[in-house]
Amino acid sequence: MTSGPRPPGRGPASSTHRAAVPLAKEPDPPERDESTSDLTAGEREGGHRTRRKWSARRITAALVAAVILVAAVATLVDVIAVRAGRPAAAWRRHLADELATRPVDDVWMLTGAAVAAAVGVWLIVLALTPGQRRWLPLRSPAGCPRLRAFVDRDGAAVLLRDAAMRVPGVGAAHVLVGRHRIKARADVRFRDPRQVKDDLTAVLDEERDRLALARPPRIAVRTRRRTR
Repeated sequence: MTSGPRPPGRGPASSTHRAAVPLAKEPDPPERDESTSDLTAGEREGGHRTRRKWSARRITAALVAAVILVAAVATLVDVIAVRAGRPAAAWRRHLADELATRPVDDVWMLTGAAVAAAVGVWLIVLALTPGQRRWLPLRSPAGCPRLRAFVDRDGAAVLLRDAAMRVPGVGAAHVLVGRHRIKARADVRFRDPRQVKDDLTAVLDEERDRLALARPPRIAVRTRRRTR
């Protein structure tokens, strides 16, 4: 029994062609970001939609869950043993005696309260802050507001450093990308350091715009003369 002809548009060639269409359309957004007005509109449009990446904090959650689980299981086992007619565990009797006899202004009581308060504040900070400070959010496309993308700060620093090394007169460059500021330091081998600084600022500003960051950091450039 022979199969009929395949419907048009469902062969391997057609599927490959359809998959290549979005790749051909991706360079369109950078063209729109070339002007200052479009870049500002993109920042205003993507700044509220694209937020920082929230950390899952699996290690912290696992530690807290393990401590709570151990304390709950130990207490439950001891309570069941007491209900069964056995004496309470020595650690629970000792803890109850210490809490009943020690005054509030005791050193160990104050130390325990301070540690508990510090742990509580730490957990609240972890719960209310996103974390993942090494990832910078990118602007969301106009037609896909739910699409979220991020770039590593170290990777962005490498791209900016490579762009800085292409400036004539720069012998060495070091770039540090932060959340609010990009710090660049360059060694000038030849040319006027002021001209090199202006060219370097322009190149870094252009390369930063190509990254399409949701909140573009400010650029701070420092140059120094190096003849060796």
